[in-house]
Amino acid sequence: MTAASPGLIAHFCKNEYYASEEEYLDALAEAMKVEYDAINRAGLVLQVDCPDLTKSGWERLGYSHDDLNRKRELHVAALNHALRDIPADQLRMHLCWGNYEGPHHLDTPFEEIIEFAFRAKPAALSFEAANPRHGHEWTLFEKLGLPEGKLLIPGVLDSTTNFIEHPELVRQRIVRYAKLVGRENVMAGTDCGFAHFATADPKVDPAIAWAKLEAMAEGARLASEELW
Repeated sequence: MTAASPGLIAHFCKNEYYASEEEYLDALAEAMKVEYDAINRAGLVLQVDCPDLTKSGWERLGYSHDDLNRKRELHVAALNHALRDIPADQLRMHLCWGNYEGPHHLDTPFEEIIEFAFRAKPAALSFEAANPRHGHEWTLFEKLGLPEGKLLIPGVLDSTTNFIEHPELVRQRIVRYAKLVGRENVMAGTDCGFAHFATADPKVDPAIAWAKLEAMAEGARLASEELW
């Protein structure tokens, strides 16, 4: 079950009361801890959605590289504080650069974000890896080791297009990561959800979304046959 990170809430709900950003994030972390713990007690894996860590295009608003990294550090610290009572293997973190069909030419490179994602408590990291802007970033793991206890969930389906991926392409994408970080450390996922909200008109037709998921399941079967 998904839930918003404290940093994401701070991005959309501006601080109008607390004396500092740190104080506001601490309060949000304590408030969201109630929801996070409830999801965990229900026996569900908690996925915390953290697009606040990407901060794509914020440089245009006057934030420097150092400013953005300071914000990321604060957001990860607040998240870890909120997740302090939940085991890491029952947590996922989801990163994305906005689930919309657009240019995305101002997206922050994954390599500038991943160190902050690895500092976060969730064992599993879900991220965009199938769309044309981020599909190349698997090469990052040719030089970057996977920390102990971490698991990758790369997107093998683009969630913004009605193209149905071929199972063979899905297989290739899974195997590519598995050969770099270990077959036991990779799980297939989608780039993001197929709609922003349950009440929103989906950009991907529901019947096509199910067909894409079928392709993912078949591609995962093919990858498992190859890897095992």
